[in-house]
Amino acid sequence: MGDMGDVGGIDARFRLDWTGFSLDVDLHLPGRGVTALFGNSGSGKTTVLRCIAGLERAPQGRLSVHGEVWQDDAPRGRWLPPHQRPIGYVFQEASLFAHLSVLGNLRYGVKRMLVTQAQRVSLDQAIALLGIEPLLERKPDRLSGGERQRVGIARALAVSPRLLLMDEPLAALDVQRKQEILPYLERLHDALDIPVLYVSHAADEVARLADHIVALEDGKVRAAGPLKDVLSNIDLPIHLGEDAGVVLQAQVVARDAQWHLVRVAFPGGSLWVRDGGQPLGQTVRVRILARDVSLALAPVHGTSILNSLPATVDHVAADHHPALALVRLVVGDAAGSAALLARLSQRSATGLQLAPGQAVWVQIKAVAVVG
Repeated sequence: MGDMGDVGGIDARFRLDWTGFSLDVDLHLPGRGVTALFGNSGSGKTTVLRCIAGLERAPQGRLSVHGEVWQDDAPRGRWLPPHQRPIGYVFQEASLFAHLSVLGNLRYGVKRMLVTQAQRVSLDQAIALLGIEPLLERKPDRLSGGERQRVGIARALAVSPRLLLMDEPLAALDVQRKQEILPYLERLHDALDIPVLYVSHAADEVARLADHIVALEDGKVRAAGPLKDVLSNIDLPIHLGEDAGVVLQAQVVARDAQWHLVRVAFPGGSLWVRDGGQPLGQTVRVRILARDVSLALAPVHGTSILNSLPATVDHVAADHHPALALVRLVVGDAAGSAALLARLSQRSATGLQLAPGQAVWVQIKAVAVVG
């Protein structure tokens, strides 16, 4: 079988049946950036990842990475075993060799690099990106959970993979350790040109890291596409509950040092958000949860809410509870626009007589915006 698609992408089709579970997915994924495989436990996320790694063989399966076929479903078709696939795999637990130092574990990763591979990531680069220089002489039993996971990620990078697979790498960490490691994952996103498939059931991780999202449920793809498009589409069957909201790419354009705020601009408007120390001109992600957006028919004065923008109602839909509604809004105009979501009661939506095309004002709390 020849190339199944764009040489810059990942084409994957897997079908398998187990007792009580079946997987049926057909994916075309970007060849760069972070793609999140998102869904609840049992949705098939890890199974897809294991099929891509070759750890699980789907009898009806095809896989092409950057134009190179790793598996096809023809009789006696091509099948690359896991050790011949140029991948790095990060598990929930780092599983470091206890008898080796951190540096020894990393050098083991280098030894696993296929002789046919070009070196995409040097050992020194992996060490620097994960900030583990002070840890190199330690044994794993002298590392915190977050430090062990950073070493595990560096070891996966040390094989110079063409594809990095991460299976809920933060799931075993507490909130504080997760917050410590997330900036390093963001650094990988910005510094490396290696596509990442990131399995998670945590909407906050996906919103912070992903460029593309595949939502899985019961072994099937329910939605797939760029993160900002999928999250803002209230017709798609992704039940995020309290995590429903949008992610915007914005630029830091002003700072109010007195009140520890920065103003970020995006196509369609700007917002005051908490100052995270980013320099002026830097691009940031801003996550706005639907529960933190309120609507009014006219500008509201004398309120504690700092952000108020004119918007147009695009769509109104029922939410996960019969008392609630989700409203998709568009701010901006033809020169630049962005989508927002608002969650409000059905009573309020009816009282405001919300309908597509209606002009409203959206109010967003500065303290509720995560940059």
